[in-house]
Amino acid sequence: MPATTATRPSDELSRDQRLELFYFARLTRDIEERLALLYRQNKVVGGLYRSLGQEGESVASAYALAENDAVAALIRNLGSVIVQGIRPRAIFAQYMAKGTSPTHGRDLNLHFSHIPNGDDGPIVIGPISTLGDLVPVMAGVGLGARMRRRRLVAMTYIGDGGTSTGAFHEGMNFAAVQKLPLVVIAEDNKYAYSTPVSQQMAIPRIDQRAEAYGIPHEMVDGNDMLAVYDASKRAVDLARQGAGPSLIGVDTMRMRGHAEHDDMRYVSKPLLDAWEARDPITRYRAHLIETEVATETDLVEIEAMSRQYAEDEAGLAEADPGPDPATVADGVVAGGHFQPSVEIVRSPFRVKRGASRHTQPTVVHP
Repeated sequence: MPATTATRPSDELSRDQRLELFYFARLTRDIEERLALLYRQNKVVGGLYRSLGQEGESVASAYALAENDAVAALIRNLGSVIVQGIRPRAIFAQYMAKGTSPTHGRDLNLHFSHIPNGDDGPIVIGPISTLGDLVPVMAGVGLGARMRRRRLVAMTYIGDGGTSTGAFHEGMNFAAVQKLPLVVIAEDNKYAYSTPVSQQMAIPRIDQRAEAYGIPHEMVDGNDMLAVYDASKRAVDLARQGAGPSLIGVDTMRMRGHAEHDDMRYVSKPLLDAWEARDPITRYRAHLIETEVATETDLVEIEAMSRQYAEDEAGLAEADPGPDPATVADGVVAGGHFQPSVEIVRSPFRVKRGASRHTQPTVVHP
């Protein structure tokens, strides 16, 4: 896959789409900042896994998908499910184990799925704690779509440590042999928990793992949102055309520990300082102003809208009741097709991207 093209896919983005990208990235950070506050108040059940410094790559990659495509996030890819329409209230309810959450308090954080009947709406698959397993699962989603004659693209994420698992290699090889519509975003975030990349692989770039499978690959600056979008859109287009899977390596850095309880003492301050200067949201914000896509006033308004929306959604979820003990045995045996339990929303920009977008949103928040 070429590193550059004569015309970048991002050149085709409208002004509203570029602003929507900023909005989604800002909303992702605002949601997580609110979650961090709730965590310190002991209102979050279980751990909190933040994507600080990595919001841009999750948002920009998922933005290359169509609304009816499939995405499977890991615990730090909140931005990808926000782009695909998962309502923030559901995220907050999940973290606080509320009875109104998608799993009705039975599981936590992003461990839920949205699988609509038919072809109407996005497919969202929750994280699998055994890292690497999402790759064969999403290869299966792509295979299922082909068998149903549905032009769907499946996208998932994996960290540098996860690419060392057998499941990752099995899934990538199967997808390559079958030419399945799969795009895998491999995050070189410098540490697999506390293990540096140099102890994970002998190759210089994580995307070079793709050479073993004979599939397209490229490495991009994961903190450059438009570069990530460009690479992702090229891969998504190839997959939709029947050309098979691609692996995109993103060079990035998680600016928090594995979870909020991890003090990250194994990472040097100079390294963190260097990456803080490359913050994806700050960089994209500056780009929007420099290219006259937006003014400072425009962006301040978007930031205020995002912050207020996150606060409002957190408040609604916080007021929701906990699980009803009388329902503890419910859902043990599935009856028929799995029913979606997540409200899908559209951003206030209401712009179309990709293919097969809904003409009308289910819910539009103010």
